[in-house]
Amino acid sequence: MTASNDAPSGNLCLIGMPGAGKSTVGAMLAKRMGKAFVDTDDLIRTTTGCSLQYIVDNDGYQALRKIEQDVITGLQASNQVIATGGSAVYSDAAMSHLASLATIVYLVVPYEVIEQRIHDLDKRGLARRADQSLANLYDERAPLYAKHARIHVDANDDPATVTERIIDSLSR
Repeated sequence: MTASNDAPSGNLCLIGMPGAGKSTVGAMLAKRMGKAFVDTDDLIRTTTGCSLQYIVDNDGYQALRKIEQDVITGLQASNQVIATGGSAVYSDAAMSHLASLATIVYLVVPYEVIEQRIHDLDKRGLARRADQSLANLYDERAPLYAKHARIHVDANDDPATVTERIIDSLSR
């Protein structure tokens, strides 16, 4: 799927699984396009003074999702690349707000690659049930990412190549 670069306020928002490269590609994309970069996981850490894993361990994954929703729905942005946490897609309010601010880009990566990239499942601050495997999480989230994204980009490559794919898809 492609789109012109007509994002509200010039913003782009990257969504996808943990390990898809949202933060790395987002920072590269922002630099390449002359935009500011914001990572909503960093905003959560700054807002709460806690790591994502601390929140999950002490308050539960639902608390992290609620904090994430509050941080995202309070976000105001102009000419920025926004990288979200992987669980942002669980909140219709957060995704509606992001869609009003930005063109949403889904970084699509096959499960097998995500599995290779994620080794610290219990230390990464993932908003998931304790009994939920990475495969279950992927199967649950992939349709949500696809539903909310305006552009889908193959992100099964190095960050520079993925960055160029995003820029190319925006120019079509």
